Amino acid sequence: MRRADVVVVGSGHNALVAAAYLARAGREVVVLEGNDRAGGLVRTDELTLPGFLHDTYSSLHPLFVSGPAYAELGPELARFGLTYRGFRHSFGVSLPGAGGSAVLSTDAAENVAEFERLAPGDGAALTELLADFEPHVGPVFGLFGAELAGRESARVIHDLMHEGRTYSTFARDFLRTARDLLEHRFRSPVSRALLAPWTLHLGRGPDEVNSAFWVLLVLIAETSVGSPTPEGGGERLVRALVALAEAHGGRVETGRRVDRILLRNGRAAGARTADGEVVAARHAVVASVNPDQLYLRLLAHEPDAVPPLLRRQAGEFRYGRGCVQIHLALSEPPRFADERLAAAGLNHLTAGLDGVSRSVNEAARALLPAEPTISLDTPSVADPSRCPPGAAVARLQILDVPLRPRGDAAGEIEVGDAGWTTGIKEAFADRVIAQAGRHAPNLPGAILGRYVIGPDDLARFNPNCGPGDPYGGSHELAQSYLLRPLPAQPSHRTVVPNLYTLGAATWPGHGVNGASGYIVARELLRTA
Repeated sequence: MRRADVVVVGSGHNALVAAAYLARAGREVVVLEGNDRAGGLVRTDELTLPGFLHDTYSSLHPLFVSGPAYAELGPELARFGLTYRGFRHSFGVSLPGAGGSAVLSTDAAENVAEFERLAPGDGAALTELLADFEPHVGPVFGLFGAELAGRESARVIHDLMHEGRTYSTFARDFLRTARDLLEHRFRSPVSRALLAPWTLHLGRGPDEVNSAFWVLLVLIAETSVGSPTPEGGGERLVRALVALAEAHGGRVETGRRVDRILLRNGRAAGARTADGEVVAARHAVVASVNPDQLYLRLLAHEPDAVPPLLRRQAGEFRYGRGCVQIHLALSEPPRFADERLAAAGLNHLTAGLDGVSRSVNEAARALLPAEPTISLDTPSVADPSRCPPGAAVARLQILDVPLRPRGDAAGEIEVGDAGWTTGIKEAFADRVIAQAGRHAPNLPGAILGRYVIGPDDLARFNPNCGPGDPYGGSHELAQSYLLRPLPAQPSHRTVVPNLYTLGAATWPGHGVNGASGYIVARELLRTA
């Protein structure tokens, strides 16, 4: 049996952020990862052809670069090989036919001018929208690095939601749908289309309560730091975090699947791997797992340690929509009628606000969307090292698909009861590529190789994806904020003393942000 101060189960980027902080502070840390490499969904592979580096699951890192972990660890991570590359424009949108296009950047004056070009008055509306939110920026973004269930956070939340004895304008806007916000603020369909698809990246749809809040947060983040991507692929972030932890004495071990968390006198005391080895923890165990994995698998052998209500809620933990990713090796970058789109970190190819709403509704009814919303990123534009000279690496990501399809909204693809078969994935990929070709006409003919990933692949790769949700569980309002991961556990601290959780199932949720790792590390260093 080995011993460490802290045992970390799983090695997603949040787990590695926590491990790096703890190791820097002199704690003896062991990270146990079941896969062949650390990093969870932050991974880079030659998926299509030799010499083409694809970010297999996640790609752009604006939330991490704008967050507290990078602000503090960034200089050390740079010494271990992490360099971020940016794009001329943060993101853009293309509507089919003569529907129009637009881009945003980190230049506030450019952005106002772009909105004004789309419709007289929209530039002023953008300025007013950001000015209205400006007093809340500090408190809101401060909560992203704080334990939401803590006393200080409770005071911040109270102040945000109240004005004297009444509820605040912020409280109203917090509950708004993206549709309500966008239709109220902007006249141009292109202005609305530029922002509406971001709801999908947050596990929501434009007609869901609270979706406006997240659209606004993404707008602020993307126009502040752009769409940064690591030189050499997203996995460079993982390698730098591992190197930082190991430089301070931490250990990150792969191929070490944990099958149970061990308790002693009711407290977390270590972990046992599938091959029977026990790694004891002197101070804490940190689990980078969803609540269903934690309470129904890793603690299944301790029936008295978890209250029945918590086990019941863990069994009711819900997963959201699925994701299809089409990785492309291209002979040349995508070309658009609006040349500015070629220099954007991410482009949405969409029929607009109503189009996003329609495809989300189809996915909710377990149908393959007839016209899905496409997120297109071409990281090789900012980082030419990812492919041969003149070529390009691109990804078409579709976040409005069902976890298990039961039909096709277009009536073209035959869907049976077997879920995401290879045939369905390839047929759906054909649809997506044809649709993308209506925005970037050279795209279909430039394809040298492709690799399709569906919800079934996500489910096999990472248990935290459940049946194929890339965001670690539904982010609907009933499973967010203080109700995340579970109403009976609204915190990273579990009911088991010395046992903590982090990752996408915990506040502040999914995405490459490093925030839950930062929060848990601060808590452990404060209490140790």
